[in-house]
Amino acid sequence: MAVISYRKAINQALEQEMARDESVILMGIDVGGGTGGSGDVGSVGGVMGVTKGLYPKFGPDRVIDTPISESAIIGAAAGAAVTGMRPVAELMFVDFIGVCLDQIYNQAAKFRYMFGGKARTPLVIRTMGGAGMRAGAQHSQNLHPILTMIPGLKVVMPSNPYDAKGLLIKAIRDDDPVVFLESKALYDMKGEVPEEAYEIPFGEANILRDGRDATIVAFGAMVPRAMQAADRLAKDGVKVTVLDPRTTSPLDEEAILDSLDETGRLIVVDESPPRCSLAADVAALAVSQAFDALKAPVGMVTCPHTPVPFAPNLEDAYIPSVERIVEAVKNTL
Repeated sequence: MAVISYRKAINQALEQEMARDESVILMGIDVGGGTGGSGDVGSVGGVMGVTKGLYPKFGPDRVIDTPISESAIIGAAAGAAVTGMRPVAELMFVDFIGVCLDQIYNQAAKFRYMFGGKARTPLVIRTMGGAGMRAGAQHSQNLHPILTMIPGLKVVMPSNPYDAKGLLIKAIRDDDPVVFLESKALYDMKGEVPEEAYEIPFGEANILRDGRDATIVAFGAMVPRAMQAADRLAKDGVKVTVLDPRTTSPLDEEAILDSLDETGRLIVVDESPPRCSLAADVAALAVSQAFDALKAPVGMVTCPHTPVPFAPNLEDAYIPSVERIVEAVKNTL
């Protein structure tokens, strides 16, 4: 297997699915890029270069640079999906979800239900979130809790290159709307990825490490930090399970509860504010369905309930750290 970046894994998934199925189209702000500029058309590939190189291969009819209108992008993509296409719409930052939320939660997410199960909406919304990139409060949030609570949406948060490719291919082939939430902090992360196409099922957690002292459930960019915390804890003789749900909707509740039954201690790491977060959701799951298994209160490691700071030292402190994860585990012990 080749060793490629998280960014390249996503690009590879898009390229392979577009080559396999002519109904797959890509649309968004500067997904081709270079139009009207000094460079070649297709030379940009989005703000992070994720779609670079796809325009020359598939042309303007399938890699569509859109106006700067999130409502138009998602509205057009939803319409394309119900009329036979498989659009992959890029929402540049998840922070802009408010501009087009009606098209997502009041339209695309409801089509199957409103039309008696007869409407298919094979729509993928690619977007990115997360702090740490000095992008300011309006470009650094993780809004997966908002998206996860919407019935009819599937929400994906890949934490490594292998999962990024397999989950995106699954998302493109799925007949329901999927929000594919990429982490800005992981784009340069490298790992082994098969060259051929493959799917990773939704709703199946990945257990990256097995231990009997405590269970750490982490989402997206917090998974590598949880693994670092597990390494540090192992030096002190503490062995933890690290569980990556990979999708927040559907959520692999069974895997979480099974692990909790073995360890009796649960720490949830979520890069979002604590109120109504995935950390709170998983903690509630544990308390409501596995209370007898708990040997200690559930630990939650989250961001504070504030906007993302712009000052670098404050932004770094805002994100759940390896040290805070280690401390939370030790507190449960």
